[in-house]
Amino acid sequence: MNSIFAQTERLILREMSEADFLDIEEMMKNPNVMYAWEYIFDDLDILKWIKKNREYYKRYGLGYFLAVDNQISQVVGQIALMPDIIENKEYYEIGYILKENFWHKGYAFEGARAMINYAFNKLKLKSVIFEIRPENTPSRKVAEKCGAVVTGEFIKNVRGKDMKHLIYTLEQ
Repeated sequence: MNSIFAQTERLILREMSEADFLDIEEMMKNPNVMYAWEYIFDDLDILKWIKKNREYYKRYGLGYFLAVDNQISQVVGQIALMPDIIENKEYYEIGYILKENFWHKGYAFEGARAMINYAFNKLKLKSVIFEIRPENTPSRKVAEKCGAVVTGEFIKNVRGKDMKHLIYTLEQ
């Protein structure tokens, strides 16, 4: 069994592995899920994603974790707490990617709250951020429901394309 990072009322947040390829593929190859990224992953990208997160677990004890609904024993998405550097400044970022059939059921908010609690109570951080594309209204609503507010913006180059991102900040 993969290592459990955190639990909520409905979710078990656990480390991912290559054995989770099909669940991750369901998210990362879905153009509706990945629209804000403006690309979908291929098989090699998914394997690199898993490897990157496994390296984050070893290095930081953080990363994207699989979110499993403990009542139905199904992977509903991925929830993250991880270090990030934007314009040479260090942050800790909250992230969420859900399978399309689990949208609008409160999983992103529930997972984000678990990561916020971990960041503030275990890591004793003073703030966390959400890095969100301006047109990604559902993700923006989750960040706002968590109490985060827009404090800046930046351009992130993704696969050779400059993409505007908002920085939502939540302070303890």
